[in-house]
Amino acid sequence: MLTYRLLLTLAAPLVLVAAFVRILRRQETLRDLAERLGLPRAAGTQGPVIWLHAASVGEVTSARPLIDAALARARDLRVVVTCNTVTGRACVQRWGMARVTGRLAPFDLRPTTGLFLRRWRPLSLWTLEAEIWPNRFALCARRQIPVAWLVARLSERGARRWRRLSGVSDNMRRAVHLISAQDAESEARLRGFDLLGSMFVERVGLKSAAIQPDPPDLPTFARKYTRADTWLAASTHAGEEQIVLDAFARAREARPELRLILAPRHPRRGAQVAALIEGAGWPICRRSKGGTPSADTVVYLADTLGEMSFWYAMAGMCFVGGSLVDKGGHTPFEPAAAGSAILHGPYLSNFTDNYATLERVGGAIAVEDAETLAEALITLTPDRQATLAEAAQAVLGDTSAPGDRLVDLLARVPGLSLLRRRA
Repeated sequence: MLTYRLLLTLAAPLVLVAAFVRILRRQETLRDLAERLGLPRAAGTQGPVIWLHAASVGEVTSARPLIDAALARARDLRVVVTCNTVTGRACVQRWGMARVTGRLAPFDLRPTTGLFLRRWRPLSLWTLEAEIWPNRFALCARRQIPVAWLVARLSERGARRWRRLSGVSDNMRRAVHLISAQDAESEARLRGFDLLGSMFVERVGLKSAAIQPDPPDLPTFARKYTRADTWLAASTHAGEEQIVLDAFARAREARPELRLILAPRHPRRGAQVAALIEGAGWPICRRSKGGTPSADTVVYLADTLGEMSFWYAMAGMCFVGGSLVDKGGHTPFEPAAAGSAILHGPYLSNFTDNYATLERVGGAIAVEDAETLAEALITLTPDRQATLAEAAQAVLGDTSAPGDRLVDLLARVPGLSLLRRRA
């Protein structure tokens, strides 16, 4: 822990410089920096408060059923949701919920986190997925604020990194009262930190409950797309777009009717991805620039935030990004809910159990490179798309009120008896 604190203290000036650079580029504001410093006062926090931390939009969206269930149990409860990104915070704010406040997470420095804790005085911290912040955990332990780690995800690389930092596991042991892991592999790695076995509860996923399976109101140009001939490359990362474009060119030789919607994980990479599309010889049509597809548009660059549900609804086939490069893969729940046949690469550590289930029932197709991706696209007839989609929905479509199930478990945490079911 001393090593972590020393490294973070040395890095603090660089962190502040990076924050000011974002302000100068108009990516953030001075008020955003104030939130990261823990400065804004906690307005309207009468009554008990839960601090829920989620990294960004995907994690925030998945947390909504949990938040709804907790607020339904305790009528005077408030939830402050912190995110690492302004887009995640904006997602919370768009909900317009009177008892939910969205904030940028304080820097993991003792002064900023301490100030945040003094101002909000939460009963408990609920942290999602891979969000491990040692100073945050240490200060919660010191103030006897129990931490619940939900949908906990820990890769082998992450486990090695945290073991090298002395004292991190001690802080986890003192702070974390409850762990609900995302998958068996993460749970095994977490148990390797010598955490008390009684802290582990059943694994409860949130992603499926956060998905709205009904198709959205599509843009007017959607009628130009035949769903069975449209495939979506969703949440792609650097290194994947070129593979996607190469596969698309190969597949079009056999299926000239194919169209591609390319949606990078980070829309700020839109210009970079646009250059790749133009380099591949396709006319560019960008959503962020107001581009509207015509009959001649075969590649559409969906470089915006908050519209992914459109693209899932328009595509009969979906390649899930972050899986051909080592990013752990993204959620299979959204394409499954939309009835889109799922294709994915070999890197799936973020959703190991879910993809293993899909493989077992024939609910997805694994690819390795442009050649195998093209082969899969060529063979995905409308009937085969429907078969894969039905198999995926059958195993990923069970929501089973996970928000309520998690709240039942959280009610066991010291100080959270207000979450118990009322007779």
